[in-house]
Amino acid sequence: MRAVIQRVSRAKVTSGGEILGAIGPGLVVFLGIHGNDGPDEIQWMADKILGLRIFEDEDGKMNRSLLDIGREILIVSQFTLYGDCRKGRRPGFTDAAPPAHAEPVYQRFIKEIRQRGIGAAAGRFQAFMAVELVNDGPVTLLVDSDKLF
Repeated sequence: MRAVIQRVSRAKVTSGGEILGAIGPGLVVFLGIHGNDGPDEIQWMADKILGLRIFEDEDGKMNRSLLDIGREILIVSQFTLYGDCRKGRRPGFTDAAPPAHAEPVYQRFIKEIRQRGIGAAAGRFQAFMAVELVNDGPVTLLVDSDKLF
């Protein structure tokens, strides 16, 4: 499982003119699902994202997590995070989970975040979406459950 995490002051995702989800201050998570991802990766990724100390404390240091401050999260499925661009000019996506595997993992990840008391908005799986966000900082992080980076 891979995630691009951005700290935002606000964000929304739309598809076909319909607002699918919107948040105020918090995190946007673009989530890529690998073909081998399951419950262990869901748990690990939820723990990692919710525990990241990337919000400022009273001294201006990044020392607080989303759990500490109770902000929201917008989760958008993005298989292209598993795009392999090492050869040629067209990315390969063989490491991305097929939709029949990826969608249940994506939905379970959203449920896991909500069960922890965090307000979570989401995009629509396999939809063409437009994501608007205002990056706060900017703060952008990459997280991989295989700890490749």
